[in-house]
Amino acid sequence: MSKPEHKAETPSEAADADTTDADRARLRDLPCTCARLRRTARRMTQAYDQALRPSGLRLTQYSVIANVVRADGLSVTDLANRLTMDRTTLTRNLRPLEKAGFVRIEAGPDRRSRAVSVTAGGRRAYAKAVKLWQEAERRFRRNMGKEETADLARLLDQAANSAPFHTKLR
Repeated sequence: MSKPEHKAETPSEAADADTTDADRARLRDLPCTCARLRRTARRMTQAYDQALRPSGLRLTQYSVIANVVRADGLSVTDLANRLTMDRTTLTRNLRPLEKAGFVRIEAGPDRRSRAVSVTAGGRRAYAKAVKLWQEAERRFRRNMGKEETADLARLLDQAANSAPFHTKLR
């Protein structure tokens, strides 16, 4: 009795069906793209954390404050969406900023929402950090090269939009 043929329903399943044993063997020998991206992200985060150290902020905290400052306040949901982060993780990241007096979290326009704003102390920390971040960014771009930096930005956006189960970047 022969096995019923499975018809591919998605482009990814169709591609998998067309993959030969030799192709699968070659893929096993390649490093995991996600692992490579995560390793690079860790190294970049360490470098930016070091650069931001005099401001008292870590890169993750700087990103949160920078987004709230640029938008002049945001709901927790909108901030989570901008950072491509779930609300629970964002709330966990906001706690130390709130405890340090850098952000304030208050009731939003309706009872279910909460609004995030940056305090005067948070604005001072941001003003110091933004200069340090800009210098770290200039250093990276100088080391990487102008064209390569532009290519990397394009490829990272393309990778983010090509990831399985992704939501398109805006």
